[in-house]
Amino acid sequence: MAVVGAGAAGALTAMQLCETAVRRSTPLELVLIDPAPEAGRGVAYATPDPRHRLNVPAGGMSCYPDDPTHFVRWLRAHGEPAASACDFVSRHRYGAYLADSLGQAVIRAHGTVAVRRLRTKATGCTWTAGGRATLRLADGRTQRADSVVIATGPTPGPRAWAPAALRTSDRFVPDPWAPGALDALAEDAHAAADVLLVGTGLTAVDMALTLERPGRRVHAVSRGGELPRPHALTALPPLQADPGLPGLPLAELRAAVRRHVAAAVRAHGDWRPAVDGLRPLTQAMWARLSDDDRADFLARDASRWNVHRHRMPPATAESVRRALAARRLRLHTGQVRDVAEGPDGGLAVTLSDGRTLRVGWVVDCTGPGLRVEECADPLWRGLLADGIATPGPLGIGVATDAGRLRPGRDPAIRAGSPGAAPPPLFTLGAARRGELWETTAVPEIRVQAAEVAAAVLEPLREPVRGRRRPTDINGLPLSTHAAAAASYRVGLERLLKVRAGAETALARAVELDPGFALGHAALALVGHECGAEVDVPRALADAQRAAHERADERERAFVEVVTRRIAGSGGDEALTRHLAAYPGDALALSVAVPTIAFSGVTDLDGAMARRLVERTTSAYEGHWFHTSLLAFMRQDDGRFDEAGELARRALAVEPAAGHAVHALAHVHYETGAHERGRDWLDGWIGDQGRGATHRAHFSWHVALHELALDDPDAVRRRWFAQLAPGRVNGVRALVDSGSLLWRARMSGCWTGEQPVEGVLAAVEREVVERPATPFTAMHSAVALTAAGDLAALRRLRAHAAGADPVQREVVAPLCEALEAVLEERWPDAVARLESIRPVLRKVGGSAAQREVVEETLLFALVSGGRCEAARRLLETRLDRRDSPADHRRLAALPGLD
Repeated sequence: MAVVGAGAAGALTAMQLCETAVRRSTPLELVLIDPAPEAGRGVAYATPDPRHRLNVPAGGMSCYPDDPTHFVRWLRAHGEPAASACDFVSRHRYGAYLADSLGQAVIRAHGTVAVRRLRTKATGCTWTAGGRATLRLADGRTQRADSVVIATGPTPGPRAWAPAALRTSDRFVPDPWAPGALDALAEDAHAAADVLLVGTGLTAVDMALTLERPGRRVHAVSRGGELPRPHALTALPPLQADPGLPGLPLAELRAAVRRHVAAAVRAHGDWRPAVDGLRPLTQAMWARLSDDDRADFLARDASRWNVHRHRMPPATAESVRRALAARRLRLHTGQVRDVAEGPDGGLAVTLSDGRTLRVGWVVDCTGPGLRVEECADPLWRGLLADGIATPGPLGIGVATDAGRLRPGRDPAIRAGSPGAAPPPLFTLGAARRGELWETTAVPEIRVQAAEVAAAVLEPLREPVRGRRRPTDINGLPLSTHAAAAASYRVGLERLLKVRAGAETALARAVELDPGFALGHAALALVGHECGAEVDVPRALADAQRAAHERADERERAFVEVVTRRIAGSGGDEALTRHLAAYPGDALALSVAVPTIAFSGVTDLDGAMARRLVERTTSAYEGHWFHTSLLAFMRQDDGRFDEAGELARRALAVEPAAGHAVHALAHVHYETGAHERGRDWLDGWIGDQGRGATHRAHFSWHVALHELALDDPDAVRRRWFAQLAPGRVNGVRALVDSGSLLWRARMSGCWTGEQPVEGVLAAVEREVVERPATPFTAMHSAVALTAAGDLAALRRLRAHAAGADPVQREVVAPLCEALEAVLEERWPDAVARLESIRPVLRKVGGSAAQREVVEETLLFALVSGGRCEAARRLLETRLDRRDSPADHRRLAALPGLD
């Protein structure tokens, strides 16, 4: 495969070719042909000037259409930890991202794809009788290829606007982006001489920033005389346009767009959401216009569209505004009519309004040409002359069938043999502008790159043979080979046992078979649910790509479940439907009923979880994993004897079964068997529990027994040995370590200063103050209260008030109650805590975890003098389970209120 051009379009195509070939296990030799010193940058991203910024925020500039945060994650991993999706990054930085992403794709493809770079230019292409291409290169060599992708990007216009005297002048810069093109301006003895930029688009804006200096005035002229509009400082969501716009004739389309813009202004006070909302429909609108309407649009609307559609970054717009205000930059409306050399060696440029500007240099900023017959590139000219390519609508770009060049009248001859199909010659990006209009920005090019790679490799796809597929631990078939399936089974078993190392085994499975959709999906799930070190968006994108190419119905359904769960959009409903169809899918069942809130993801409704476990019983035939889940459901229903029996039965078969251990830990706690529970669980942690993923949570359960036994020294020892930051980090530190400290303080079991700040430091601040789930938010509120951070607690309350319904209903009032605790407003604290107790279950987790709110209520009642109410609460709790600590607290209460 030959890719001609290694700028953005070529690099994106090469990445997709590498990754698609690896997923399909298709051996490939890939040749990149481009004279540039570094692949990926091209013309657009080679500029070293840091003032030249992307005109699209970082969140829209990922290399991958199905992994939108890829660029932002790259920035954070490469020295910019605070990078956000709203940042307008320098174009040179983006070029480094493209080059690095291409390099990583090549490295990952090693062994399947062999990549070569030819640092030269392709000047021609012919097809042999065997259906292969021969590319002529500028250095005199040739390169044979089975398929060719032309990704040369925009080509310069014919500069017909420039008078002959200007085109031959050495003070004319025809291509400001060419290497060294602006060096002469800096070396000029009259370096401060004024400059005329012809064109007022984004190129002119960049050149104005580069060429501006004290004593120099930069002029810019265009027929419209308008600069691109700026992006808003705070982006607003796009206003969805009427999907019926494509197909309207231009006159009706103009009116409909005006109404759409007016609606955006009424709703948001800004036109930008309207223009952004048109973007998904732009290509379809253009494609369905008649040629007459397209020509009318180009004549009357294109300039206005461009200045609103292709906008300046806010920082760039501010620099331009200052330059205009200081008159260092001046705009003119018109065209260049005449040019003459001045007596000082400069140029006298006469504009169409009769004004003459005396400048030292004229720089062409008119941008690329539209019509392909005006293109000077010998490769394109030869393809057109030979009939291998044909011009697109209105002569703009070339005609294609979904990116494959549409040849002239006699495609059989072009292909080299009678009756042959058109040659496998593809293009993307600017060359398709006549068909698509909007096709030169990365968000469009990356989609085309994926489509071209799939089309190029489709003839090489091997037919699926009727071989027997390997299975998972429950006998369900897997769309992979035996070695990858073996690693997947190891990872799945570790997940079901709640043991460490699942992500390592799953990562090995997808390393052995990059096209294994279920392996990628499981890896994404482990990263999302368990906090494992996994690039979740990347794993999810890989799962989706692989499922599209090679997966059965069950596997595709599971990828959809994981996609929805990670996105937070209907994941529970999709999971329920999946288990109804595939009850033996143990991985799906472990997600539906995790028993341990790994990362604070709210579990399914308790009744629904119980129904799922009951309905799937026959698919497991007494397997220890399913028995463990049954045990946990039984204890959650208060059926402790039955739950204990089921948990012991599972542990007799699999002593490392983490779900069974968790169920039995709850049974011991809720029945008041604190000494037995402490001793048994402490022994398990030191033996089978050494490899447990959530060892800290089991330690937390032991500490609960020690709190109930009123043993403060044991609680302190346990915390520092097994729950201190460093041993426990991330959300688990909030859920286990932080909550234990607060409970110990509320019960009087830990007096004096507590090491809460270390717990908060072990968690990302974004997670603490802007948690994604109610469960995490509840524990964030507790930890911030333990730290006495009233300001952060109020920020968390503001977040919760605007978050999901459960955070609004439960967490925001909880924050208000805890603020009252910190300010010792005891009646307010009690009232708010009592009001949320009936709905507290909605935050998820177990009753033992949610009990932290009851502990706080007890403390507030006693502190506010409500001792009789505290007595009733303690007596009710002691009726439920025995506890030496609660007996001590009850005895310490004074008489009636």
